[in-house]
Amino acid sequence: MKNTFGSSVSVTIFGESHGTMIGAVLDGIAPGIAVDEEFIAAQMSLRRAAGSISTARHEADNVRIVSGVFNGKTTGTPITFIIENQDTRSRDYGELAYKARPGHADFTASVKYHGYQDFRGGGHFSGRITAGLVAAGAVAISALKEKNIRIGTHILSCAGVRDRGFSGNPAADIDKLADSAFAVLDDSVRDEMISRIEKAKSNGDSVGGRLETAVTGLPAGVGEPWFDTLESVLSHIIFSIPAVKGVEFGDGFALADMTGSQANDPFCSQDGNIATETNHCGGILGGISNGMPIIIRTAIKPTPSIYKEQNTVNLNTSENTTLVINGRHDPAIIHRARVVLDSAVALCLCDQLALRFGTDWLTK
Repeated sequence: MKNTFGSSVSVTIFGESHGTMIGAVLDGIAPGIAVDEEFIAAQMSLRRAAGSISTARHEADNVRIVSGVFNGKTTGTPITFIIENQDTRSRDYGELAYKARPGHADFTASVKYHGYQDFRGGGHFSGRITAGLVAAGAVAISALKEKNIRIGTHILSCAGVRDRGFSGNPAADIDKLADSAFAVLDDSVRDEMISRIEKAKSNGDSVGGRLETAVTGLPAGVGEPWFDTLESVLSHIIFSIPAVKGVEFGDGFALADMTGSQANDPFCSQDGNIATETNHCGGILGGISNGMPIIIRTAIKPTPSIYKEQNTVNLNTSENTTLVINGRHDPAIIHRARVVLDSAVALCLCDQLALRFGTDWLTK
């Protein structure tokens, strides 16, 4: 199983949903970067379940850093983050040893690992594992901020309710999102989104939506043509997040319905710097950053664990059967997924910047 992402700056995730602990190892990060444990805790709180629109499984998600940090600074050696699992109820998953949940990885995991996988709560395939990604991502986000590179994600749409998009200069919007528990830019849509999530929950169902991410301050020239384009490496790590089923950059699929004169971004000079008048391309040309804001939209599917009877197959007998899922599950994960997306993008950009400018660039 491939559990490591990155070439120069890499992150490895480990653990299972109902195992003793989960975590991550961040390697290749430059020495001398400040590690703010309060900021890590704040980022973890944005991923943590809370209220009626999240699972009733509540984990403290206290992060222990057991290597790679000394006197509050990175040492340049691997940083290991450990998070204990405390609120597990494995008895809720007894049937899942032989009944595959629709929309989950139970069947494919059983085929790949010959039935030896830990099926409780989805095991290693669970969204729970993203907690380690957020812990490591907090260090990456802090390092990027010191280089004036900012990342922010909001809920662009959920259950048919749409937020406004980022402004042409997203910096102020990113500031607004920094510590928002339910990240929208137009406060007037928040209550309706939450109401529709709660309605789906009352019906034993779930909803999905789309996230929109903006990155400001990334210098031009980051990325490669062809097989390691900035879009492809960002897509790689984003598609690794559970429930992600689509990624687009800039105007994405809408570009297919434009003419060239509509889709092209004219160049201009602003205070001696080359920029573009529009940003249909989402800050990337030829696989390489052009200095404009990076704009990414990500499709999040509805949470597959729903409380309705569904058709499935008994994996032991290959006979048709039905399944009603018990336990504690999210009616929507989109509001928790946005900090995971910020973290994944930050880790990817740290790697890309190290490849372009050298590992120590983040501290120069």
